[in-house]
Amino acid sequence: MPQPLIFAVPKGRILDEALPLMARAGVVPEAAFHDKSNRALSFGCKGSDMRIIRVRAFDVATFVAHGAASVGIVGSDVVEEFAYPDLYAPVDLDIGHCRLSVAQPAGQQSASGHSSHLRVASKYPNLTRRHFERQGIQAEVVKLNGAMELAPGLGLASRIVDLVSSGQTLKDNGLAETATILQITARLIVNRAALKTDERVAALVERFRALVSEAKAA
Repeated sequence: MPQPLIFAVPKGRILDEALPLMARAGVVPEAAFHDKSNRALSFGCKGSDMRIIRVRAFDVATFVAHGAASVGIVGSDVVEEFAYPDLYAPVDLDIGHCRLSVAQPAGQQSASGHSSHLRVASKYPNLTRRHFERQGIQAEVVKLNGAMELAPGLGLASRIVDLVSSGQTLKDNGLAETATILQITARLIVNRAALKTDERVAALVERFRALVSEAKAA
């Protein structure tokens, strides 16, 4: 009997948009998955031997890249930040739209515009450094996992790099976008070895690809 196929999904906003698409692809979590009081991280899947694990977005990529999960859904920001060689992102799901942007205190856009060194708060050190390197700027990245918008006002960093959707959170904290690093959508990701050796993975990829094509054609 084959091992259960492990499907990793991220907690939060992307998951809310992904669940209807997953359901159309036949990936339907058991009822306990939707129970807010349930602290389990691994769940059964209706009508299948698949198991769904719910973890932090960054960890989805790590589980899939190392083969602990065969398939997952995560934002392209995470795919680009880690650039794992064993992770393949074959399907753009066309959900979870947002952007990764640089922001700083409003009204200071021109300040230190020609500086060769900046301190930037972000949970995306690799994407942040690469962005500023292209401009000939050395970025010292202060790693934060949340509350990024507080960093400039408290003197921790002069810029932040963070996910932006409407931009309202930035405005509410006195910040303004100055550059977009990456337009982001959610991707179906797979472990490269699993794609080659497990026909269930290839079948899932084709199912999701077909659903996205249908949605675009509708």
